[in-house]
Amino acid sequence: MSLKSDLVQLLKPYYLVNIILSLSYVTLKRIPGVCNYLFSTDNCEFEGRETEILFFLIIVVMMRTRKAGSVTMINYLSSSFIYTKIANLILWFNADYLMGIIYGVIFILGALLVPEPTYSGPTKVTYFRGEQSLSEQLSTDNSVWLVAFYTAWNPACVNFAPIFAKLSVDYGLNNLKFGKIDIGRYPEAGKNYHVSDSSMSKQLPTVILFQDGKEVIRRPTVDSKGKLVKFLFSEENIKLAFGLNNLYEKAKTELKDNSKVSNADMKKVN
Repeated sequence: MSLKSDLVQLLKPYYLVNIILSLSYVTLKRIPGVCNYLFSTDNCEFEGRETEILFFLIIVVMMRTRKAGSVTMINYLSSSFIYTKIANLILWFNADYLMGIIYGVIFILGALLVPEPTYSGPTKVTYFRGEQSLSEQLSTDNSVWLVAFYTAWNPACVNFAPIFAKLSVDYGLNNLKFGKIDIGRYPEAGKNYHVSDSSMSKQLPTVILFQDGKEVIRRPTVDSKGKLVKFLFSEENIKLAFGLNNLYEKAKTELKDNSKVSNADMKKVN
């Protein structure tokens, strides 16, 4: 997404509420008058423990957003909200138990009443309901399938959703198809295709290319030592890793050839 579209996204209630919650302690602690009233102090400066928590927060956010494969401002924000809000909760409890409880209640209500917006743009993605549904489709359909294994709660999967949807629109054909399966909801699919749905898993999302029902390429992959090779799920990286341009041209050629054969057969019949 462009910077302009990111700025438009920021106007949605989910982002506004979470930005306010993420900046609440730091902002209020630095405003004279408000700070003096809320914290009963004459000094509106951060104390040693508060500084330590904020520095630790910065390090955690940088590490987690990098692991989540965040490539845009919205991606970084989405990946960091949970950590910034937990840090704020600790800071508020450290300052005053009552304010910590109030913040905790607002935290929970915000999560329940203002959920993260999901992608609602154009898509040509087939959603599989269970491992059996996916296996049957792959075994009976001669099409090339690009399938994303994901969970609804994983930030990296949420960030990847619009990218995968856009690719399905740009490259989807009758013989080049895109699918998704939620292994949080259908864990048997994760087990069968060796994709971990653990909260600590580094395999989310996993994208696998199937040809003739068999796995050809997957990302992320495992090296010769059994170590997971990190993969950044950007649009360009997906195109390069799976050779989408070549697959698309090959699929188009096959469709044209099949169409010519069908037309020739129709002429013979007539």
